[in-house]
Amino acid sequence: MMAIQNTLSPRPGDDQPAPGQSRYGWLAASLRARITQGEWVPGTALPAEAALAREHGVALGTLRQALAVLVAEGLLERQHGRGTFVRAGLGGASMLRFFRFRHGGELTATPESSILERRTELAGPATSEALGLPTGASVLSLRRLRSVDGQPCLLEQITLPLPLFEPLASSDTTAWDSLLYPMFQRVCGTTIHRAEDQLSFGLLSAEQARLLRLEPGHPCVQVQRRAFDLSGRCVELRTTLGDAFAFQYTAHVR
Repeated sequence: MMAIQNTLSPRPGDDQPAPGQSRYGWLAASLRARITQGEWVPGTALPAEAALAREHGVALGTLRQALAVLVAEGLLERQHGRGTFVRAGLGGASMLRFFRFRHGGELTATPESSILERRTELAGPATSEALGLPTGASVLSLRRLRSVDGQPCLLEQITLPLPLFEPLASSDTTAWDSLLYPMFQRVCGTTIHRAEDQLSFGLLSAEQARLLRLEPGHPCVQVQRRAFDLSGRCVELRTTLGDAFAFQYTAHVR
């Protein structure tokens, strides 16, 4: 008798749900893996729901439950009338929600940036723990100054794990984009999916004040950032210093 292929069988190589795991949870994990492995890059649409359900051998309702999980996680987004898309990464200008700088009398959107220092160094215990690296692993350390109309406004210290960001270790920094996150995606294939920012206030050191053209001891806002890729791995540590008098943050509480 001729064997008939079951078109509703799971994709080859896919694991079956573990005991006690829901089928939609298993499917969400499978779809998540396909996204984080680069099969569907940020900004692209997923195949039609009916096609995905057939491919994975599940009911349409199960697929929709799995997609809802990934939407709730922020990995996917639904666009009315268009379909379900892999959510694009952060654009890189989000730091400016904390600061307001004027350009020609108007609030500016994107400061210019320049790399003051770039070096490869060994990560200390705190950095290694934050980035999930072994102590003493190599990291890329950047010092960046951001300016508006030639006036420095933000001073940043950025740490990136190697070899993930190896293409940036030797490239011409004068040709780098003003926004780093789109460049991370284009040059290194790393998408910054989300970030956690912690704010505090302090006083500028003499060196920091000199670079920002402020007086030593001037009040500053310090933003400590941890940025994560699509898989949830921390791939950037950043400390941003800015004039406290330019600080402006609005929170809507309902």
